Amino acid sequence: MVRATTVQLAQQQQEERFVRRPMIREFGSIVSIAESASGMDGKSGDSSVKDGCDREGARAQQHQYRTRFLLRFLEEKMFDLSRQLHIRQGKATIRRMLRYIPGVRKSAKAKGYEHLVTDEERRLVWGGWMPIPQGIPNCPPGLEYLTAIDQLLVHQKVELLEAFTGFETANKYTVKNTLGQKVYWAMEDTGCCNRMCCGAARAFDMKILDTYQNEVLHFNRPLRCSSCWFPCCLQTMEVTAPPGNVIGYVEQDWSILTPQFSIKNQNGETVLKISGPFCTFSICGDVEFEVLSTNGTQVGKISKQWSGLGREMFTDADHFGINFPMDLDVRVKATLLGALFLIDYMFFEKSGNKEQDRPGMF
Repeated sequence: MVRATTVQLAQQQQEERFVRRPMIREFGSIVSIAESASGMDGKSGDSSVKDGCDREGARAQQHQYRTRFLLRFLEEKMFDLSRQLHIRQGKATIRRMLRYIPGVRKSAKAKGYEHLVTDEERRLVWGGWMPIPQGIPNCPPGLEYLTAIDQLLVHQKVELLEAFTGFETANKYTVKNTLGQKVYWAMEDTGCCNRMCCGAARAFDMKILDTYQNEVLHFNRPLRCSSCWFPCCLQTMEVTAPPGNVIGYVEQDWSILTPQFSIKNQNGETVLKISGPFCTFSICGDVEFEVLSTNGTQVGKISKQWSGLGREMFTDADHFGINFPMDLDVRVKATLLGALFLIDYMFFEKSGNKEQDRPGMF
C-alpha cells in the first residue's frame, strides 16, 4: 500500500511538472524536448529508487513519461502550425514545420525544403521524368529509355515572338512517353541569319538532352534541296549517339507523288523505309507517314497530330507521335526520331506562319 501510494504521488508530481512548463515557448525542437524530458525523468527515477520502488518499474515509468511528454508537445505544435497554415493560406508553412524535425536546423530556411529531397527524386517526381532502365548491355549512353517504349510523343513549344511577328526562332521540343513522362528535351542549334534566310529549308543541328541535361543524341541536317526536280541533292540527316559516333542516317528517296525516305544503319545499309501521303496538308485530321520494313510490311508510323484550329493556323508548333516495334534496335529507334524532326521541317514548318505545302513532292 505504501509503495503504491508513493508511485502515485511521484506520477502526480511529474504530470504537474509537465503542465507547468511552457513547452512551446521554451523548446525549439523535438531533440531538445527529448533531452529535457530525459533529465526530468532522471530526477523522478532517483526519488523513486530512494522510496524503494523497483528499478525496472522506474524505467518503465520514465519511458511512459517521456512518450506522453513528446506526444503532447507534438500535438500542441501541430495544432499551432495548422492554425498558422489556415491564416497564411499556405505561405512558407512547410518550411516552418520542417524546423521542428530532428536534424533540420533553423538556418536551413535559406534552402527551403528541397535539401531533404534528392536530385533524382526531384527529376522523376516533380519534373515528371521517366525512370532510366538499368542493366542494358550494348546500348549507347542515354538511349536506355528507348529499350522500354514502343511509342513517343513529340510536342513543339509555342514561341510567342514567332507567332505574333513571324520572326523565326529556334525550335524546342519535349519528347514524352505514353504516360506523359518526359524522356528527352530537343533544342535546335542554328543562327538567326540561317533561320530568316532559309526558312524551313535551313540546315540545323538538333541537340537531344536527357534528364541530367547531357546531350545523348545529335541530329545534323545539311543544306540540301527537297524538290523532285533535283534528284541528286535530296534531303539527308546524320544521327550520332553519343555526339561524334554515327549510328544511322535518314535519306530522302527520289519520288514525285509521295514522300519517301530510307532509314539506314551506321554502315549505310537500309533497315526501314518511310512512305508519306500524297497531300501533307492537315485539315482537322492527322497526317500519317508509314514506317515499312524492307519487304514492304508496315511496322510503325510517324503521325502529325491535329493540335487545334488556333494552333494550326497561327503557329507552327506541332504535335507528333511515333510508333515502332518494342524489340527494335535502339539505334534504329533513335534514327526514326531523327526522321520525325526532318519530316517536321520539310512539310510542317512554316516560314512567316504561312502554309507552303504542295501536292506530292513538287
